[in-house]
Amino acid sequence: MRHRKHSHQLGLKREHREAVVASLATALFTHGRIQTTLTKAKAVRPFAEKIITYAKKAALTEDKAVKVHFRRLAIARVRDVDAVKKLFTERATEFLNRKGGYTRIYKLGARIGDGAETALIELVAAADEGYKKAKKPAKKAPKAKKGKATESAEAPVAVEAAPAEAAPVAPPAE
Repeated sequence: MRHRKHSHQLGLKREHREAVVASLATALFTHGRIQTTLTKAKAVRPFAEKIITYAKKAALTEDKAVKVHFRRLAIARVRDVDAVKKLFTERATEFLNRKGGYTRIYKLGARIGDGAETALIELVAAADEGYKKAKKPAKKAPKAKKGKATESAEAPVAVEAAPAEAAPVAPPAE
């Protein structure tokens, strides 16, 4: 079945799309940030983050065979030995304390020539904590339900009547 196979197609065949994404990732790892269209930035983000995860795993292990294995996996996907070397030797240590979110996308607006939405994708700095979540407002006191009220609310209020005095009786009409 072909369910959920339509993400980030970019209007390209598979081989061409893989080459474009690998090229964008190479530029991202080499320069740290690149400007491209928004759809290409969204397509390269999961690809780049998986490669950075390979670099992290290689940096965390002591086994040389595992390090070589992750490096070869990255080279097979990125297709540029120099970019992978720079990522694995220089940049991997920056991301050791991060659990994910190694890239950030900024929307820049429409391109003048063809109106395509452009974006800037960059590698997040190691010390960058990102945005703090806003505090939620304090909850108000719960209101009483309208369906069933408590007995104290339903209890009738006793109204004291004034003592009945002898009301003047009108004389019978003749």
